[in-house]
Amino acid sequence: MDSLEYRKTIPVYGEYDVIVAGAGAAGICAAVAAARQGARVCLVERYGVLGGNLTVGFVGPILGMVSKGTMRDELMALLGVPENDMLGWVGVAHDFEKAKRVIADFVDIDNLTVLMQSPAVDVIKEGNRVKGLLISGNDGLKAIYGKVVIDSTGDGDISFLAGAETMKGRSDGLCQPVSLEFTIGNVDEARAVVCIGDVDDVKLGDEPFLEYCRRCAENGELPPELAAVRLHRTVTPGQRQVNTTQLNRIDGTDTASLFRAEAALRRQIGIITDFLRSHLPGYEDCRVISSGATLGVRESRRVRGEYILTREDVVDGARFPDVAVHKAEFIVDIHNPEGAGQAEATIQYCTPYDIPYRCFVPLGIDGLLTAGRCISGTHDAHASYRVMSICMAMGEAAGVAAAICAKQDALPRDLDVSLLQQRLMEKGVDLFSE
Repeated sequence: MDSLEYRKTIPVYGEYDVIVAGAGAAGICAAVAAARQGARVCLVERYGVLGGNLTVGFVGPILGMVSKGTMRDELMALLGVPENDMLGWVGVAHDFEKAKRVIADFVDIDNLTVLMQSPAVDVIKEGNRVKGLLISGNDGLKAIYGKVVIDSTGDGDISFLAGAETMKGRSDGLCQPVSLEFTIGNVDEARAVVCIGDVDDVKLGDEPFLEYCRRCAENGELPPELAAVRLHRTVTPGQRQVNTTQLNRIDGTDTASLFRAEAALRRQIGIITDFLRSHLPGYEDCRVISSGATLGVRESRRVRGEYILTREDVVDGARFPDVAVHKAEFIVDIHNPEGAGQAEATIQYCTPYDIPYRCFVPLGIDGLLTAGRCISGTHDAHASYRVMSICMAMGEAAGVAAAICAKQDALPRDLDVSLLQQRLMEKGVDLFSE
């Protein structure tokens, strides 16, 4: 059987001004920003915990920077990230359990309905306009209607279901590898190395730490794909956040491959922990405390929008008249789609750049905005803007834009962007400083 025609009467759960699909870093900011503008908002989340990579994804530290005054500053303070670490480059991983509580309080607003364990399974469309979503829960399928829908699923699921044009991976279609981050305890802080990643020049004795790890991989003491061992501090002394597991050639939107990735990465957690105990001073008695509850997907679909952000834009610090996120900054961080470490010999640094509103507006689809790593950009540009600080600012801008559109009964592509910019600046967001 190649296909099945399925017909069923589905109850309507509610009607809203703004629907946000996905409650990760971008989604929670989009929903709260829209609600604070007075919109009636529904936030739909497939897991039983809010926060995405901030919680169940176990991603820390919160990397990247944006201009002052965005929700990124508010959330970093709520999460208790130390102020001297807010640059992200030398940051510490936040407390994931605290994040679960903090984020639940953050979105607990009277005009914001949160539906958890309710994945979106299809879109409701009239012509080219998205009018709502079909969601699934323990009580079956439900329809929710919204004047504007924001796709903050990371994977661009809503845009894909709506028929938007999407891009995936680099020119040959390969995406950055998937990972599972985990936390270890019983680390001796007086002796244990810290390694942020390839931008770090930390040494183990007289040898650069990452060179030591590569040599161990070449000697068979560590699997080749695990040669880049990244060990981050956390807000709790005696712990490290480990960002080392890796599996290549996995498409995060291909459900058939997800279990294979999950099983392989969980096996790698044991391999890495044994390596740390046997090879690194201060890690002799380390043990795994906890790990991500979902696969860490760096890259999947990108939704083609009215503008495609490029590598040149992020490296050269491009400015745009329709700026929605200002002074976004992170390295072009392409984890090798075919092997260990980075895809390029030299990591390219960026000049703080703008993300224009047009990147949030999918081509050919109305009533829909994107926010987070699925916005419109090239493979290279995505490698910079995909980090959580920048995703938070994108979500906030998309949420404010959606609230304005809902109130004016306007399509997102017809929005007067100067009004969005005015609202953001009234909130204290810096959009135009040098």
